[in-house]
Amino acid sequence: MRPVDLAREHGLSAQAIRNYDAAGILPPAERSESGYRRYTSFHAQALRTFLALRSGHGHRQATEIMHATNRGDTESAYRLIDAAHVALLAERDTRLEVATALDALATATSTPVRGRPLTVGELARRLGMHPATLRTWETQGILRPDRDRATGYREYGPDCVRDAQIARQLRRGGCPLAQVARFVDSLRTAGGAGASTAFLDSWQDRLTERSRALLAGAAQLDTYLTMLERARQT
Repeated sequence: MRPVDLAREHGLSAQAIRNYDAAGILPPAERSESGYRRYTSFHAQALRTFLALRSGHGHRQATEIMHATNRGDTESAYRLIDAAHVALLAERDTRLEVATALDALATATSTPVRGRPLTVGELARRLGMHPATLRTWETQGILRPDRDRATGYREYGPDCVRDAQIARQLRRGGCPLAQVARFVDSLRTAGGAGASTAFLDSWQDRLTERSRALLAGAAQLDTYLTMLERARQT
């Protein structure tokens, strides 16, 4: 099989195939007497595997999985795959925590919070983060603390504390600051509840899509491993 034939099968260019070969994504290829690479069904399956893995793991990690597989180091390949699933499960848990927190905020009664507002240091300790992070969130529009008229120090009231708690959960889920700012701002408006529902639904869709992509990549990898094992046995 020529590079152009392998490329045509997957809608790629022949140069892309050569690049994948040079990157070690494909197993070593024999060459004809004229020096051209000769690809087999193993290379075709390796390419299918890489493209499927890339959808769920990203280019770099998919490349690392293929490197480990091609050198026979399945333990390293399995560890990379397991790590991706662990990270995805952690993000699922984070989304659930955010959804629970938002639901509690939506159903909570408007009982006034007793006591004075928190300082930046007090809020940072409560959230387990550095005060500089809270100041960064302020510059991004995520937090809007009041200022003490006498001292000019920041004061974080109940609404600001709530916004900080939500922002912390969203950041744990990997949301960029700009997205966190838009989401928190939507909660300050009359349409906040609808915006939060749409945000959580979109987040869930991304998780589901990645789960399916990881499964598809694992299926192709299983086929590739089976081919390699049979080849070694014969």
